[in-house]
Amino acid sequence: MRVLMISDVYFPRINGVSTSIQTFRRDLERLGHEVTLIAPRYPESAASEEGILRVRSRQVPRDPEDRMMSRGEIRKPLPELRKRQYDLVHIQTPFIAHYAGLEVARALEIPKVETYHTYFEEYLHHYVPLLPRALMRFLARRFTCSQGNRVDHLIAPSRAMRDALMQYQVRTPITIIPTGLEADRFEPGDGAAFRARFGIPADRPVLVHVGRIAHEKNIDFLLRMMVRLRAQVPDALLLVAGEGPALAHCRRLAGELGLGQHTLFVGYLDRQRELLNCYRAGDAFVFASRTETQGLVLLESMAQGVPVVSTMHMGTIDILETRRGCVVVEEDEEEFAAATADLLRNRARREQLGRDARAYAATWAAQEMAARLADLYRATLDGRPRSTLAHAES
Repeated sequence: MRVLMISDVYFPRINGVSTSIQTFRRDLERLGHEVTLIAPRYPESAASEEGILRVRSRQVPRDPEDRMMSRGEIRKPLPELRKRQYDLVHIQTPFIAHYAGLEVARALEIPKVETYHTYFEEYLHHYVPLLPRALMRFLARRFTCSQGNRVDHLIAPSRAMRDALMQYQVRTPITIIPTGLEADRFEPGDGAAFRARFGIPADRPVLVHVGRIAHEKNIDFLLRMMVRLRAQVPDALLLVAGEGPALAHCRRLAGELGLGQHTLFVGYLDRQRELLNCYRAGDAFVFASRTETQGLVLLESMAQGVPVVSTMHMGTIDILETRRGCVVVEEDEEEFAAATADLLRNRARREQLGRDARAYAATWAAQEMAARLADLYRATLDGRPRSTLAHAES
């Protein structure tokens, strides 16, 4: 099968969508399928990448991390794409890629599916703060519903995202297929080396948070929680990996809260090695995002044998509801701090939860998820009846 993917974002831009696309591309190709990706050209993009068609792009206003592809540049290779005889278009993001994907699918006369990675209802108001939140929620729902009803099939990474789409009255069939974990995520990182690199004592209690540093990730909550945790574990350190539009704000807030010696922002890390080392450097992974459509970083931490302390919202429910390898708490600073302090003080419990976490993460194998996606492609091409497939229901 030949699949043409299109996305407004891909590496070197690091986020969950880029990771999901890379994971599915690799495993679909291992299953014998051919996948070509249309993605923006970044200033630091490689000159040539197998299976990737980079499109001229410009910076998104007020967002230095992202790029806006040129619609005209996407149209140019259509004659060549037509010769390749693609079977299906898979749209990955709802901006230029969505509308260009529809146009390409129409020109090539092939079906189109789309993955909905982002919960815009709880996302847009952070970036357009001058408009009333209720209005932004209404617009996000209308926007999502309009787009969802223009493709042949929708893919949601979690039950919560599927349920939100159905609540919006999206009529398109929806299948739940999470992003799986690749085998290399289980290769043990070197936490000791990571600590040594940043001058962190081997016996210092360390909490790790990995992800885009954006307002919707609720990192403010974790910083306020750290103030309470310090009263119980005085030398605790919160290690934050990633960059994003809220980085300056989070640094400033950490200073205002007196956490200068208790927070460490380390920026972007190489996924192949540095990120694994970072996870392993932690005694626990902490998370409090309200808008995740899946929460892949939770599974990556678990794959490294590092237990999770987290709230449970949206897509993280699918991962955390089994309570395996994790401690689930309410979004309450006192409760979160108390649960974290208890875990940091109890080495035997941490080690047991770590073993449980690693075993549980192994059930989210990437190749299984890619096989499900390939089945969905075939069903879309054949016009067979569709059914939703949730990881928790399989």
